[in-house]
Amino acid sequence: MHRPLPLSGQTALVTGVSRRKGIGFAVARELAALGAHVFIHHFRPHDTAQPWGGDDLDDVRGGIRDALAPGAVMADQHADLRDAQEIENLLDAATALTGAVDILVCNQALSGSDGSILEMTADRLDAHWRTNARASLLLTAGFARRKRDAGASAPFDAPTGRVIWMTSGQGDGPMRDEVAYATSKAGLAGVTRTVAAELLDLGIVLNTLNPGPVNTGYLDPETTDRDLSWLPGFLESTPFGRFGRPEDPARLIGWLCSDAGSWVVGQVLSSDGGFALR
Repeated sequence: MHRPLPLSGQTALVTGVSRRKGIGFAVARELAALGAHVFIHHFRPHDTAQPWGGDDLDDVRGGIRDALAPGAVMADQHADLRDAQEIENLLDAATALTGAVDILVCNQALSGSDGSILEMTADRLDAHWRTNARASLLLTAGFARRKRDAGASAPFDAPTGRVIWMTSGQGDGPMRDEVAYATSKAGLAGVTRTVAAELLDLGIVLNTLNPGPVNTGYLDPETTDRDLSWLPGFLESTPFGRFGRPEDPARLIGWLCSDAGSWVVGQVLSSDGGFALR
């Protein structure tokens, strides 16, 4: 049996897709498997500075290309999303792939360069704000302006576009030594309803997702930057004996971008396998 293609004919822009173990890669593959054309953004210098290192972008491209439905196309672009002009250039390039962008998933994030409140500096706060929050807001603004200029008007038969933001678990408990990261992610969660209300005037649906604790390589012995001696015992105490996999939030994002998820609007959702209930 063939898998239904609810996103056939739509074009998705997914940011932060440069590692095959990352959430962005899983999201791009999920949307491709649902029929979408896919444009991915990557910024490999960020990954090469991390303990797990950078991935081969040709392998990343190939993995997404293998998931594409027949007739669908993909493309990609490097961009430093701390630069507002590069955000506009990225949106232009994604639009040029098929003539319009229908789905925007803001998955880019800064890892590291953080600390406790006692170690906090203006530069650390600004770096996380610009990458995680400001870039998502500017991407959404550019996406929405392009939809406005296309001339759709209410009432809408269906959403004219989908936007997904990524938050974190700052609402579930302390995130020690991640003050700058948690602040930037809390900002997105906190402004979700305000921006979602404004986007609805254009028929665009925005939701924000907390993917929960997902192992994107930092808990693998060969790529970790931390002591993992606690891990086996901890996993025995979890509901399903594992951390999240990138495919877990990716499947929820795929559903939210389909017609089946179109009545979910302006929500901050969690996909954490029950971790927050422990």
